[in-house]
Amino acid sequence: MDYLAKTLAGLEEVLAKELEALGAEEIEIGNRMVRYKGDKALLYKSNLHLRTALRILVPIHRFRVKHQNELYKKVQKVDWSEYLSLSDTFAIDAVTNSAFIRHSHYAALKTKDAIVDQFRKKTGRRPSIDVQSPNLRLHLHIRNDWGTILLDSSGDSLHKRGYRQESVAAPINEVLAAGMILLAGWDGDSSFMDAMCGSGTLPIEAALIAHRIPPQWLRRQFGFMKWKDFEGGLWRKIRKEAEREIRDSSPTIWASDWEIDAVQATKTNLRALNLLNKVKVVQSEFSEVTPLPQPGLLIINPPYDERLERTDINELYQKIGDKLKQDYSGWEAWIISSNKAALKHIGLRPSRKITLYNGALECKFHKFELYRGSKKSKGTSANTAEE
Repeated sequence: MDYLAKTLAGLEEVLAKELEALGAEEIEIGNRMVRYKGDKALLYKSNLHLRTALRILVPIHRFRVKHQNELYKKVQKVDWSEYLSLSDTFAIDAVTNSAFIRHSHYAALKTKDAIVDQFRKKTGRRPSIDVQSPNLRLHLHIRNDWGTILLDSSGDSLHKRGYRQESVAAPINEVLAAGMILLAGWDGDSSFMDAMCGSGTLPIEAALIAHRIPPQWLRRQFGFMKWKDFEGGLWRKIRKEAEREIRDSSPTIWASDWEIDAVQATKTNLRALNLLNKVKVVQSEFSEVTPLPQPGLLIINPPYDERLERTDINELYQKIGDKLKQDYSGWEAWIISSNKAALKHIGLRPSRKITLYNGALECKFHKFELYRGSKKSKGTSANTAEE
């Protein structure tokens, strides 16, 4: 079967690698999505295991459409009794990028009308709409003169892992956090630090990776479980296989933040996964944190805003750079920020720059290789510290 995994901009390559590891075939990378082929087991595994996917969609009907009335007729070509019964509920999410059908809401209404009219003509009755928790969630994509109808196998967005019990202002998206860690090439076998952890999303995602825990381990409901062809035995088998892969030991994972509310939120969220004893969480300013003895990966998501109460934003970023130079030799550090001007005050030359989006904010994700020894001993391209 054909599948489509949606993701965030900048994470398409990472998602493709995840899918390859799961055994997907004919992988094709697109804009904020990856197409691939597989069996029903792979559909279930995709929802359970993919750390950088937002939704897994199943295309069921593709058609040419140049007029709103034509949309109605093309939708009715599907035998909707294969997917819905009268007692089921459904919802439609539409996205249009077409000169022929401009309004997404109108496209969704026409699609709904086509479905319910088909049922009404055959049975005299119709299934109901439920936008919150439908038995079947449909996606309609119209681009230029092509339309595609897809089934949503995930239900709720896959960024909802189930562990976020408490939060702080502007928490980082779980899919973005996992994507940043995987972009950095971290596989859970070396030390990990986040010295500005907020509510703990980055260290929690790191702990899930290190312990080989599927990102959706806490979730008990997916969209595909309400489908007519759901195979409970296959799903239970996949869960048991995943459980056997979970490991108890991991490298040292450290989380710290200067705010007590952030520290408490991190501990609460870790507790939801029974991982509180696996991650060291402390209240501390970044400038006062002592690096772990074994170098590894450091990721920081500092404040972006110009309106800091405690210090000037440029001064904060300069202090981060000074700390990295002084104490983090041998580490690989990554920093994400939408404040490009402040990033220049880190005072280190990034060896890699990646554009990512934290919500609507365009951010730069910079890699800094903090080698021990002099620049000359490592070669001019290796050490990123500016002299």
